[in-house]
Amino acid sequence: MLRRLVLAFTLALLAGGAAAADPTTRDPAKAPAGEYVLDPRHASLVIRVPHMGGFSRYTMRFNRLSGSFSYDPASWQATKVTISVDPKSIDTEDNIFNRTVAGYFEPDKYPVILFNSTDLIADADGKGQLTGDLTFHGVTKPVTLDVAFNGVGPGLLGAGTRMGFSGQGKIKRSEFGVTQARPFAGDVVDLEFEVEFVKK
Repeated sequence: MLRRLVLAFTLALLAGGAAAADPTTRDPAKAPAGEYVLDPRHASLVIRVPHMGGFSRYTMRFNRLSGSFSYDPASWQATKVTISVDPKSIDTEDNIFNRTVAGYFEPDKYPVILFNSTDLIADADGKGQLTGDLTFHGVTKPVTLDVAFNGVGPGLLGAGTRMGFSGQGKIKRSEFGVTQARPFAGDVVDLEFEVEFVKK
C-alpha cells in the first residue's frame, strides 16, 4: 500500500513538473538576460548524406556537443553563440563504421568541429537565419543555418531557466577537404539540430 502511495505521489509530482516545464513565452525579447550553456542531455546534431546517388540519405549523429552564449533581451539579435562538436562522437549505430567515418575527419589532427556565429537575422517570433564561421577538418568557411526559437521557461519541477532551439542547414563536405567514400556517399550534407540551453 505504501509503495502504491509513493508511486502515485511521484507520478503526480512528475506530471506537475512536466506542466511547469512548458515554455512560458516564445518571444525572445522576454527571455531572461544572462549566461546560457548547452544542456548536452538535450542536444542533438543529426547529419544526412545521400547514399549512392540518392537511394536514401544515410543518417548519423554526433553525441558530444557543448556551447554557450550571453543573452540580452534588449538586443537579442546581437547574440553570439559558440558550439563545439567532438568529431570522434559520430554515431552510425555501428561501432566499426563509427571509427571509419570518424577517421575521415582526422580527429587526432583536428579534434574539434567549431561554429562561431557572426550574425542573426530573425523576426519577432525568433525564426530566421543564423550565420557563422564553421571550422571543420582544419578549414573555416561561412555557413548559414535556418533557426527557430522554441521558447523559454522553467526546467523540470520549475528549476532554473532554459531556452530551446531547432535548426537546419547544408554544407558541402568537399569544401572542407573531406572527400572520402565518394561517389558512394554524396557531397552535400544536411544538418539538423535540436538544442536546449540552461541559464547559469
